[in-house]
Amino acid sequence: MNGVGVLPLKGEYHDNFLDAQAHARGNLDREQQKSLFDRLDWLDTLHRLALRDRQPLLLRASDGDADLWLPLMRQAGGTAEAFANWYNFTWRPIFGGEYDEVTRLALLREVALKASEQVRRITLMPMPDEDGSATLTATAFEQAGWVVKREQCDENHILPVRGRSFDEYWQTRPGQLRSTVKRKGKKGIVSIRIESDFSDAAWADYETVYNKSWKPSEGNPEFLKTLARQEGDAGCLRLGVAYIDGQPVAAQFWTVENGAALIHKLAHTEDSLSASPGTLLSAALFQHVIDVDRVDEVDFGTGSDKYKRDWMEEMRPRYSLDLLWPNHPANWARIAKYKLLG
Repeated sequence: MNGVGVLPLKGEYHDNFLDAQAHARGNLDREQQKSLFDRLDWLDTLHRLALRDRQPLLLRASDGDADLWLPLMRQAGGTAEAFANWYNFTWRPIFGGEYDEVTRLALLREVALKASEQVRRITLMPMPDEDGSATLTATAFEQAGWVVKREQCDENHILPVRGRSFDEYWQTRPGQLRSTVKRKGKKGIVSIRIESDFSDAAWADYETVYNKSWKPSEGNPEFLKTLARQEGDAGCLRLGVAYIDGQPVAAQFWTVENGAALIHKLAHTEDSLSASPGTLLSAALFQHVIDVDRVDEVDFGTGSDKYKRDWMEEMRPRYSLDLLWPNHPANWARIAKYKLLG
């Protein structure tokens, strides 16, 4: 296959994670990828337990020691989408090895050309752009001949800690939130445990709370349990459970790694609402990750829930990219529509 520009690039694709592991040369392992969502073990577990009916389309471009992976899944009608679901905070191209910005763009262009041999349309989301991922991907696909439509699809609320202690952070929170924690905490009704090691007993308490909460039924409980066990083994789990009279009434599943705390799941039982166990548990976990784990950032994932603004201080947009190969007739009407709308 011909490369793009002057770099000796190689483009390829794989349809299973065993092959991907063999070709990744460790570049998709925890030691190389700082983000949970950029790792092969995340993708493989997501496939086995949550997306087992989807066929992977794992595009790869390489240039010596530099690697780029674009993990997709095939859909009907010659289309594909990001290999992700609602558990993902982000999805983006995954780079490994030694590379610079010129190499990153060249690798993405090569993958874009390889993708045109496989599918006619690709939908990518939720993409960050604070690291330039959405912009770089759009640029590379446009340069490779694709038509690109970019839109904001979601938002991500975060807390940049900026070296503060929990007490310093807490003084900036809304008065009603601080008052609730103070009043309810004084009553001593709620007790709290924060576990960093996975145990079946603690996870059973989490599931008890979730099943009694206002939350919809969990889409893939076995995936979450496997993730919690995996992150516990790595020392990254923070599982908080609040109890009243020995019974679990609120639970939260966080992970902490590389200076970032991620809030994956939280729930409380409806009949415990008057004691505010969820709010007390959140305060305890924020204090733990700020003062004990010394994180630089707390990430509340995607979603525009109003309560997140009580705890978070900044919002980052998440984007979708609709990528259309213009040589396929099935795309022409949509391309015309995009051009008409500007």
